[in-house]
Amino acid sequence: MSSIILPLKPLANSVEVVDPPNVRDLQNGQKHPFLVGLGERVLALRIKRGMTRKALSNAANFSERHLANLEYGVGNVSILVLLQLSQALGASFTQLLGEATEASPEWQKIHEMLGGASEVQLRLVRESMGELLESSKYKGTDPSAHSSRIALIGLRGAGKSTLGRLLAEDLGFPFVELSREIERLAGCSIGEIQALYGQNAYRRYERRAIDEAMQTYPQAIIATPGGLVSDAATYNLLLSNCTSVWLQADPQDHMERVAAQGDMRPMAGNKEAMEDLKFILAGRNSFYAKAEFHLNTSAQSQALTFLALRGLVREALKIPI
Repeated sequence: MSSIILPLKPLANSVEVVDPPNVRDLQNGQKHPFLVGLGERVLALRIKRGMTRKALSNAANFSERHLANLEYGVGNVSILVLLQLSQALGASFTQLLGEATEASPEWQKIHEMLGGASEVQLRLVRESMGELLESSKYKGTDPSAHSSRIALIGLRGAGKSTLGRLLAEDLGFPFVELSREIERLAGCSIGEIQALYGQNAYRRYERRAIDEAMQTYPQAIIATPGGLVSDAATYNLLLSNCTSVWLQADPQDHMERVAAQGDMRPMAGNKEAMEDLKFILAGRNSFYAKAEFHLNTSAQSQALTFLALRGLVREALKIPI
């Protein structure tokens, strides 16, 4: 098998128009698909730029005859020649090679817009794009429709777990308690996560639990930890991809319900527990209020509260009551 030696200089002559056997089947005359695609992309970019073949050959210091062969799908050029062509066409190297994203006109427009951006501008664009993509990551095709993931938010003792289980059973949806999912991912209790690894580690597990729930359940009732609103990015992700309901309760009901669950820690050795609870509620209320729907669980009995929640959610999802 003969080999082809491509000289480095001059670049204008660094082309061998006779294809080696691995590039073109000389017996049946078929062109290699990659070279055909390469030629089509060069031709399309040249036309898009409004350049004649002669103008492009001059700009790229490349033989016009060899350029014609390339556009016809029979020219096998060196990497350096491709680099010269991409520079002359004002295109990225991957546009010539046919990288998948380059086929999108929108991607190409974004690439052109970012071409002269500074590092600071690129970072700001990346952060904005990240938030935009994350917020729509788990959405359905109809942006006006309510998500069938129902996120119950609010402080501990609002009734998220109790009402959430009842609602999941009524709708036939899975019930996901994020606190339990966080513990499963970490392999230890929430208290141990925070004591051993710190608050930042806990927030990472919280985000992972939400991501996993979004990917796993197109329909679900999700009871969220009360402090989830403390992480803006995670909370915005939840609000953007779930139908959110804020379960509100009076401070006294919060305290009594937690105690009824057998957890006396909020009051243990703390004579100002109620004031602390009111302070926490006051600090979080503006965040909880971002939820799409609000329901006061202190206004009536549990049975009536559940009926109100059931009607609210079924109406949002257009499910007969």
